[in-house]
Amino acid sequence: MAESVRPEPARSRREPQQARSRARVAQILLAADTILSEEGVAALTVRRIAERADVPIGSIYQFFGDKGAVIDAVARAYLTESDAAIEELIQAAETGEGDWSDPVGRMLDTFVGLYRSHPGYVALWSGRHMSDEAALIDEANTELITAGVQRVIAAQARLPKGPELELAAQVAVRAAIGVLHYAFSRSPRGDDAVLTELKNVMRQYLASFSGGSVQGVRAAGS
Repeated sequence: MAESVRPEPARSRREPQQARSRARVAQILLAADTILSEEGVAALTVRRIAERADVPIGSIYQFFGDKGAVIDAVARAYLTESDAAIEELIQAAETGEGDWSDPVGRMLDTFVGLYRSHPGYVALWSGRHMSDEAALIDEANTELITAGVQRVIAAQARLPKGPELELAAQVAVRAAIGVLHYAFSRSPRGDDAVLTELKNVMRQYLASFSGGSVQGVRAAGS
């Protein structure tokens, strides 16, 4: 299982315990995500969040110390889903579950789907409008994804884990993140032409690294 160390939320008032409180927090975070995606970071204020969520301002301060705490919570919620997604990919790759004829396409499609379902986080991520805490969480997530990609490659190509595989995974993940930034700067849902080119580049790179032994990479990229 991939592991990461996450900073604890510093500015949250308290964690909701009751179902009603959890629903209220989810309502607040959805409103913040929508504002971020539709209006941008500059438009995000506690008052605007309250208006969009249709809740009293006091309800927000009941759970969050300030606007920054809401932003951190938006980031944390997305990254929790991201962690779960990479764990599912690892398990599927190591057990052979599902279609692995195009490993690169399967991995990238998973994360593109997450970005598309969380446009507010993409707005934060693309502009790097994150607190130091959220940036640390984001970096921990990148390391978790990298560790997961190593395991997926090792399982699909039957390669031994080691420094070479670790470096290949680091290069692949960090290069992909850069191109994903570009794709989502061109279109709110990620520019399809850019995403297609990213898949082609990653297929060729991993095929080259593995000698074509990553299952389906050479055929899918040809």
